[in-house]
Amino acid sequence: MNDKYAPHIEELAKALDGIDHDDIKIELDKLIRFRVPLEEAKRTVLKKFSSKEAPEIKIKDISNAPKSFTLKGRITSVEKRNFVLKGETVDLYSGKILDETGVCLFTAWNDFCLNEGDIIRVHHAYMKLWNNRPELNFGQRSIVEKLPEDPSIPRTEQLFTQTKKIIEINSSDLLVSSQGIVTEMYHRDVTVKGKDTTIIEGVIADETGKLPFTSWVPMDGVDIGNAISFKAAHVRIFRGIPSLNFTHETSWELLPDNKCPFSKNKIMTHEPTSIPIASVLEKDGLFDAVVTGNIISVRPGSGLIERCPVCNRVVQNNVCRAHGTVEGVKDMRVKAILDDGTGAVYIMLNRELSETIYGRSMDEAENIIKLSLSKDAVYESMKRSLIGTYLTVRGNSSKSEFGTTIVARSVWVPEDDLLSRLESLLLKLPEDV
Repeated sequence: MNDKYAPHIEELAKALDGIDHDDIKIELDKLIRFRVPLEEAKRTVLKKFSSKEAPEIKIKDISNAPKSFTLKGRITSVEKRNFVLKGETVDLYSGKILDETGVCLFTAWNDFCLNEGDIIRVHHAYMKLWNNRPELNFGQRSIVEKLPEDPSIPRTEQLFTQTKKIIEINSSDLLVSSQGIVTEMYHRDVTVKGKDTTIIEGVIADETGKLPFTSWVPMDGVDIGNAISFKAAHVRIFRGIPSLNFTHETSWELLPDNKCPFSKNKIMTHEPTSIPIASVLEKDGLFDAVVTGNIISVRPGSGLIERCPVCNRVVQNNVCRAHGTVEGVKDMRVKAILDDGTGAVYIMLNRELSETIYGRSMDEAENIIKLSLSKDAVYESMKRSLIGTYLTVRGNSSKSEFGTTIVARSVWVPEDDLLSRLESLLLKLPEDV
């Protein structure tokens, strides 16, 4: 085989770790001799020796991508950067890539000769989080094939003419276009780079969901209850939850009633209903989620605690991880697991909500410890009182390596009592059971 194919054999060998170079060379040679195009021949060799072809995903699914995957998209920007690694200067290439479902950042750890506008398919890519945002990464073990022009892969300007539903906006989005009703809105004075400015914060909703927004530019004429359509809003991620940021790059307009695709009154008066916990677990984060289930466990760390007066972290023996020795501020919380049959999620309740469902104030909890002479007395009491409790929890969810947690804003016991739930369950059972 001609030596000009040596770099391609090396590229395949890196992607097919453990496969002998000679075996790769033999297979590639066969295909080349039968006049199979080089890139097609490389794909064939890759498939032959791969124990399992990495699944192909879309950008919208990158946050939940498997360890190794394949992705097809269009490069919309690319730049060469360098950094120092172990005393050596290393080049890398970063930019943005999009498909018909969204756009995300990428980092290429090798020079794949990428250019703006290229349509590529990346084999054996992987995902890394960067500033709470999922990012496409590919390097030595990856194979990048350049594909012919494909009209199904939009260009940047085409992508942002597509209007997403609120529920479809996720952590892989950088810029989005959508429309909704302003359900909350207020002004706040902040200092940015030494200058005082007024920003607008609030919540925007459609029939599928709601998200918080911040506008760094005036929104003259917009008020609570107005329907707006917007393009090129920046998406920021905090604890897995997207938020919309309106800047000078964002365009928006008021929607008259006859052009609004959903009912203003229905959205403004709609009280959120419970969703299956399984739906919460599918997301990196959800804004204003409502779930209902039974408390199946009260976790250690519940009960009376002390917090750092500076950063609000929980302290142990008056020592804060960030601020050293401090005089702790007393507090109370409940950490529990809520299960609805579709899944289980951690819930975190602050002092006020803990007092409500526990049925005892923090002062009463302190008396329990004094009388029992045990610092774990309140925790044990909470377990006896709360396990089995049927509860609705409303708050924001976030996912970490330890699982998904909902930090509650409100909790209540649902109106549907045990008897009505049993009757509903019995109606679902077959008649012969």
